[in-house]
Amino acid sequence: MSQTDNLTDEQLIAQGMTVAVHARRTPDQLAIISPSGNRTWREFNARANQLVRLFRRRGLQSGDGVALLAHNGPEFAEVWAATQRAGLRLTAVNWHQSAELIAYVVDNCDAKALVASGRFVAGASEAASKAADKLTVKLCFAGSIPGFDDYDTALDAESAENIDNPEPGSTMLYTSGTTGRPKGVYRRTRPVVSQLTGVCNETAKWNPKTDLSLLTGPLYHAAPLGINFVIPINAGVGVLLMDKWDAEETLRLIETHKATHTHIVPTMMHRMLQLPEATRKKYDISSMRWIIHGAAPCPAHVKQQMMGWFGPTIYEYYSSTEGGGVFVGPHDWLKKPGTVGKAVPGVEIKLLDIDGNPVPQGSEGLIYVKAPDTGRFEYYKEQTKTDSSYRGDWFTLGDMGRFDADGDLFLTGRTAELIISGGVNIYPVEIDEILIRHPDIADAAVVGVPNEDWGEEIKAVVELKPGVAGSAETIQSILDFAKDRLPGFQRPRTIDFVDTLPRNAAGKVLRAQVRAPYWAGRSKSI
Repeated sequence: MSQTDNLTDEQLIAQGMTVAVHARRTPDQLAIISPSGNRTWREFNARANQLVRLFRRRGLQSGDGVALLAHNGPEFAEVWAATQRAGLRLTAVNWHQSAELIAYVVDNCDAKALVASGRFVAGASEAASKAADKLTVKLCFAGSIPGFDDYDTALDAESAENIDNPEPGSTMLYTSGTTGRPKGVYRRTRPVVSQLTGVCNETAKWNPKTDLSLLTGPLYHAAPLGINFVIPINAGVGVLLMDKWDAEETLRLIETHKATHTHIVPTMMHRMLQLPEATRKKYDISSMRWIIHGAAPCPAHVKQQMMGWFGPTIYEYYSSTEGGGVFVGPHDWLKKPGTVGKAVPGVEIKLLDIDGNPVPQGSEGLIYVKAPDTGRFEYYKEQTKTDSSYRGDWFTLGDMGRFDADGDLFLTGRTAELIISGGVNIYPVEIDEILIRHPDIADAAVVGVPNEDWGEEIKAVVELKPGVAGSAETIQSILDFAKDRLPGFQRPRTIDFVDTLPRNAAGKVLRAQVRAPYWAGRSKSI
């Protein structure tokens, strides 16, 4: 019998063993449902205990790093739960990256253990080689990787009883790395609580007996991990993991499992709305009562259509791995389509110009968030990049926005995405939002391309709907559509077509990747 078995629920939660509390309360209820296996709360808790014992036996101590290269499956959940009760620092690695970048992250985060899925042999192998002098544990599941121990075999040798001496762990996730190498978001002290957690719990109104959270995005990303997994798990609500997102499969899973909560990104909304009407009506989605989205600005008409379909169930946040928190509920949003709301309690936001001066109400400015006194972030081993993000106690991620008269925030773009044509600042997000209303366009990303007279001119890079030809007629149709809806300075001058626009796992268009070939002179307009 473990000494922790005598602890109260509150004591267990304080020591990072929330999963053990739910295993005590509802041992046979499903905590994890996934295509690669399910786990009851009892099984989930037992596996976490076994993994902690293995880590400890191989020399890992409080504060050490664990890297996780895993698809959405029960093993991901188990590694998370183990690190959070053993005082370890978890870095979930983006497996969509190149093997070279995966290896960089594993080495840079100073991991002493690497747990990897057999799906990602190349990345895991390169990481194990690059960080060989640091790694003391290498485990693999869902296949084999040369030099790695089998995850299940290794854990089966350990006791499943609750561990002694639990200690809360932490996470150090890496930014998506749209410019330069990914950066680890590190906190020397644990924040008291994520500022968004309280408002999410308040609006989600979790019921562990009936609710189920449908996880749509990759768990290595901060939003799916935090909002779509950790928050419901801590509330005792099971999580249904999608291995790969698909619009119709989302509807099928909602109907089949009576899912009640989920997190999505604007691209997912757009794809779901593009499903044939017969397909959308085919599924019963009435169980879904809380949908939250973020990651990128959502075109107002897309969200309005989703509200018409799912009802006033859609909440929105603006935040980041680094921190902050702005939130708006469906009814407030419907009064002001396009807003991302107001700062949540405990968060302060202000807008400054490039020189650090406050901007007038209604004008665009760089969004700054006040760092908390406890748990403020820094970029791991990147002091220069950390310093460049802060202005005193305030930090910025380069996003632009404006406040209305009521203090509601509207996003307008990113400084890195700003197009300056003839001295005029042009925010591409505003143009994207108009273009994707064209009946032939599946998605669009506006970028600035070189123009000898104006410095930059507007180009629209467009992903067409299936069956639509990228013809001269289609180009003219899009240009005419823009002419009728946009002022002259915001109209695209040229159109290019691509099969798929590059996006990161959070659904953000990688606009820098879209723009780069034009500035390198490697592409032409159609």
